[in-house]
Amino acid sequence: MAPTTEPVKTVEWQGRQVPVWPMRTIKYDLLLSQDPEEVEKVLQACLQDGYFQLDLDSIDGRRMLEDREQLLKLMNRFFDAPLEAKNEYGLIDSHLGYEPVGNRTGAFGAGSKDGYEMLKVSRDEIQQGSPRVPSPIKNSGDLHQLEQVIGSCNTITKVILAALSTGLNLAGKDRFENSHRNDRPSATTLSMMHYLPAEITGQHKVGHQKHTDISSLTLLFSDQWGLQVRPPGECGALEMGFVEPQKNCAFVHVGDSLRFASGMKFQSCIHRVVPFDPTEHRYSIAYFLRAEDDTMFMDSEGRYVTAKDWHDQKFKAFTDPWFYQAQAPKTMILGGMVEAGADDPEPVTAYAPLPVQMPA
Repeated sequence: MAPTTEPVKTVEWQGRQVPVWPMRTIKYDLLLSQDPEEVEKVLQACLQDGYFQLDLDSIDGRRMLEDREQLLKLMNRFFDAPLEAKNEYGLIDSHLGYEPVGNRTGAFGAGSKDGYEMLKVSRDEIQQGSPRVPSPIKNSGDLHQLEQVIGSCNTITKVILAALSTGLNLAGKDRFENSHRNDRPSATTLSMMHYLPAEITGQHKVGHQKHTDISSLTLLFSDQWGLQVRPPGECGALEMGFVEPQKNCAFVHVGDSLRFASGMKFQSCIHRVVPFDPTEHRYSIAYFLRAEDDTMFMDSEGRYVTAKDWHDQKFKAFTDPWFYQAQAPKTMILGGMVEAGADDPEPVTAYAPLPVQMPA
């Protein structure tokens, strides 16, 4: 987080004031043009913070914003379908298929489960014209919409990668784009998430646990509050804080794989999702750009592993019961990021029965 002397904004949540951490804003149109100042801004955001807001309000980005609105309509139809229809294939692979509510640890650790259902669509399968998606959205119109969104997200994240390569003065085979080629197998995925109201999930199925992403870059869309980040410890942040959704913007997170590929120069974004308003249905769209399966890097344990090995090992850690997660190295769930202090200054109640007041 960039140094600032301004007081941090707060919002009331669970009966206390919680920080709303500021985020740098990067303009996509300038990044697309490789504007030197914007390239330096995005580089510093990744070196110091591990996250930023991407402003897509330009002729180059508005198509993505339109695609997002159409995808939200598709998501509403899909998640309204009967469970047996949504779960037609189940979870085919760690980056592909449907996951019902309660498969993973929740936002508040031991004793809690996640409060969302999720559909994951493989970029590779969409590209090959043979996607395994459940019947409620397996028609030409919906498949075309999925292809449009994946194509737009892929372009945007590759533009960011190119800017970061340029900012670090990388050349030739060392540029990040060269380990993210479209024609090589990867676990790159479009994930669509539906967080259910607490009255449906119950008290102990809440949000999404604290973690860093497996991916190289995550492009995240949500107009609803609930995402919390924990800025790197050197910034003095001793707790989780919300980030405020901005109109016509996406959140971008640096994931483990890009941090490893940068030689640990970049920060990974520690984050979780909590029920800001436990009475609402919350929807988010995440595009996880991942390195080619056989990409090699040194991970946070000092091992040389492939991108696929890291993905599979960390996904298993995500889905392990809390007891086993607690025994695993912290470098697995948090990608080796160092914390300072507790996430919350006092224990958080897993269930808040009343909606909170939206900040002005």
